[in-house]
Amino acid sequence: MTSHSAPVPRLQPRFLLRGAVALLLALVLVGCSAAAAGLNRYQNPDGRFAFLYPTGWTRVQVSEGPQLVFHDLINSDETLSLVISEVGTDGDLSDLGSAVAVGERLRRAVIAPEGSGRQAELLEADERDQDGRTFYDLEYAVHLGDRDRHELATVVVDRGRLYTFAASTNEIRWNKVKELFHQVVTSFTLLV
Repeated sequence: MTSHSAPVPRLQPRFLLRGAVALLLALVLVGCSAAAAGLNRYQNPDGRFAFLYPTGWTRVQVSEGPQLVFHDLINSDETLSLVISEVGTDGDLSDLGSAVAVGERLRRAVIAPEGSGRQAELLEADERDQDGRTFYDLEYAVHLGDRDRHELATVVVDRGRLYTFAASTNEIRWNKVKELFHQVVTSFTLLV
């Protein structure tokens, strides 16, 4: 009994190249969707503003303070908040001062007011334009009595209101979440 084996077909180089390109494209697309897959979209009921927040975070009702608060279910010390304040000007954010001036004012009045037991340092203050509106992106190191925190915020003025959207975490976790927090904070947008 003789055994005959069929010849093994040889793959043409062009088929190998096409396969490699298809595999590379698939990996790139999966990577892109995975980065956005960890975020949910929030839009307020009147359609005024929207932002992204991390999957696994939940909205918390507060009686006083921010209009909106979200926190991580696992690391409940990580928060996202939106404060809307009347500023009495219909102008642009630059009417309130430069990014550094507004960042320092927020530091003194909101993040670490005198008598709060907190100290804060404005680490970075940048200006960006989005859809014809000026936003200031701010970064703070916040020192509490028992721990240090890191906070990112973006502020914008619209129709006499100052929107301050901020994400905060313990300094220990900052390096793990800083890219995510940058993406979340800069996702804040006014829709009307």
